[in-house]
Amino acid sequence: MIEAIREWAARHTAQRRYSPVGVAFHWIMAALISFQLYWGWYMSRMPVGGDKLDAYKLHSELGLGMLVLATLRFVWRTIVPGPINDADGLGWQTKLAYVTHALFYICFFGLPLSGWAMWSALGDGPKLDLLGAAWPQLPFHDIPVAAQWTILGWADGIHTLLILLLLALIPMHVGAALKHHFWNRHDVLIGMLPELKEDEPAEAEPRHGLPGSQARPTPVRG
Repeated sequence: MIEAIREWAARHTAQRRYSPVGVAFHWIMAALISFQLYWGWYMSRMPVGGDKLDAYKLHSELGLGMLVLATLRFVWRTIVPGPINDADGLGWQTKLAYVTHALFYICFFGLPLSGWAMWSALGDGPKLDLLGAAWPQLPFHDIPVAAQWTILGWADGIHTLLILLLLALIPMHVGAALKHHFWNRHDVLIGMLPELKEDEPAEAEPRHGLPGSQARPTPVRG
C-alpha cells in the first residue's frame, strides 16, 4: 500500500511538484490558520457572554480539526518525500527553511494542544466535538482547583507565545516564497500550486541562480 502511494506521488515529485495530497494539506492548513488568527482576534474583542463562549467553542473545535489535519500531514510527509527543487542546496537558506518548517510544525501541534488543555482546565464547560463526534477532555477534572488554574495559566502562556511565533513565521514564509518565485525565478512556489493542464514540464536542470553543481541535495520538507 505504502509503495503504491509512493509510486503515485513520484509522478508529481519527479516534475518538482508536490503531490496533490500534499498541496491540499498545505492550502487547507493555510486557510484554517488565517481564519483562526482572525477569529482569535475577533472573539477577544467580544463582550463576555454566551456569544463569546460559542465563539471560543468554534475556535477550539477548529483547532482540534487542525490537530488531526497536522497529524495526517506529518504522516503523509513521512511516507511521501517532497520534491527536489531549486531551493535545495542553497546553503544557509536551505538550513533556515528546515528550521522554519520545524517551527511551523511546533505551532501546528502546540497551538491546538495548548488550547485543548485550556478548555479542559476550565472544568464543566460546554463539551467539544469534531464533525459531530464527542471529543474527550483531558483528565483535569479530578485534580485540585488550584492545579487546574495553574495548568490554565501555563497553557494560555504557551498558546500566546506560539501565536506570536506563528505571526513571525508567516511573513517570513510568504516573503521567501515570493523571493524565490519573482527574484530568483525558482520553481518552489509553482511546485506548491495546483497543477494545470497548460503548465509546462519542469526543466531537467536547476534554474538560474543555483550553484553549478550537478549533485541533487536532500529535499526541503514542507
